Amino acid sequence: MTQSDSIAYDVVVIGAGPVGENVADRTRAAGLSTAIVESELVGGECSYWACMPSKALLRPVLARADARRLPGLADSAQGPLDTAAVLARRDGFTSHWKDDGQVQWVEGVGADLYRGLGRLAGPRTVEVTAPDGTRRVLTARHAVAVCTGSAAALPDLPGLADVRPWTSREATSAESAPGRLIVVGGGVVAVEMATAWQALGSRVTLLVRGEGGLLARMEPFAGELVAEGLTEAGVDLRTGTSVRSVTREDGTVVAVTDTGDRIEADEILFATGRVPRTGDIGLETVGLEPGSWLSVDDSLRVDGQDWLYAVGDVNHRALLTHQGKYQARVAGAAIAARASGVPILESDPWGAHAATADHAAVPQVVFTDPEAASVGLSLAEAEQAGHRVRAVDVDLGTVAGASLYGDDYKGRARMVVDLEDEIIRGVTFVGPGVGEMIHSATVAVVGQVPLSRLWHAVPSYPTISEVWLRLLEAYRDN
Repeated sequence: MTQSDSIAYDVVVIGAGPVGENVADRTRAAGLSTAIVESELVGGECSYWACMPSKALLRPVLARADARRLPGLADSAQGPLDTAAVLARRDGFTSHWKDDGQVQWVEGVGADLYRGLGRLAGPRTVEVTAPDGTRRVLTARHAVAVCTGSAAALPDLPGLADVRPWTSREATSAESAPGRLIVVGGGVVAVEMATAWQALGSRVTLLVRGEGGLLARMEPFAGELVAEGLTEAGVDLRTGTSVRSVTREDGTVVAVTDTGDRIEADEILFATGRVPRTGDIGLETVGLEPGSWLSVDDSLRVDGQDWLYAVGDVNHRALLTHQGKYQARVAGAAIAARASGVPILESDPWGAHAATADHAAVPQVVFTDPEAASVGLSLAEAEQAGHRVRAVDVDLGTVAGASLYGDDYKGRARMVVDLEDEIIRGVTFVGPGVGEMIHSATVAVVGQVPLSRLWHAVPSYPTISEVWLRLLEAYRDN
């Protein structure tokens, strides 16, 4: 098929996960005709193998942990979880890995869905190979948005493919709990899946390379408190440990570490990073390197291209679904503005066409026991960025609302204050239930709310949110 036989749209989106869906939603709202191409399930990684199934697995685990901290509930919450019921509920949240509802949503916004592998075939051109092998060429008058996400990275270990290791996909979609599970990694996927499967009946061994501990991108105390919680739950946590080799012998996984330990398990999960899903999307046809992360400006336009956008994980700015959806809203607005001939975009920090939060205010919640939640810069990141800052710490367990939340509450809060402007550069909370508190911190960081004004934001008593008052008092008194 030649380009003269192609179907023309204003915008073509490659990838129908949450990011691609949001780009399409914004461009359609602006009146631009939009095609969206998907090679797997509409709804993407988050809906079927990441955010939704993982949190469906974790919610009963955390609810039971909370119950065990309360007299009157503790005794009745000592028994095991009903693993089959938890997995069945997980299946419901994934729509049993069927995307009918998501397809209806795409159709509802007026975008055209093409199923198949979408590949660039030159500037503003996307070739779609359908599952039956037929091909169509789509051209874009204004923009092509690459929203293909990322995939799990696997280490270069001989014979690993023969072991059939778990990645995040298998870990969130498993039909039963393995008796023994090795988890390799110290990031979010590793600690969340160790939390979930230990509680669902597996004996989990968590292997963390290096001495940096868990959750290396958060404040150090976050990883320390999460490590303590995992150990108390029964996880065999080993830091400073790398896997040297792994084999599967008569169905049993055998991992040998660099210290010579031999660990046997039924399954092994590698949660050791992500790689961009750009290896087979035709980047070479527009002068870009296949398999690479795509560098973009703050409007999410690919460097050196005036028509190509890379939104979500593929640009490596913030590998989080909610942040990708934020980028999609910004990119959609930028595409629409340029298509309408707006001469100058609102590209200043915090402008309508600038994804400023990617640099200054990325929120994240880690659903472990205790939970860890952060937004903005850590103390180390703020110092490295050249800000003159001070960290203010409060023991969350001393707050009345935390004491009421559960006996022997353990947690910590940190506020990173810019001493020049007296605004907050970052906040970290660790403790049971803190995930629902992080948006207040996000508003403070994004809004650059002066500490003098925060004194007038009165926290309700007795809630865990009273930690805000304790943080302000600690800053004033030191």
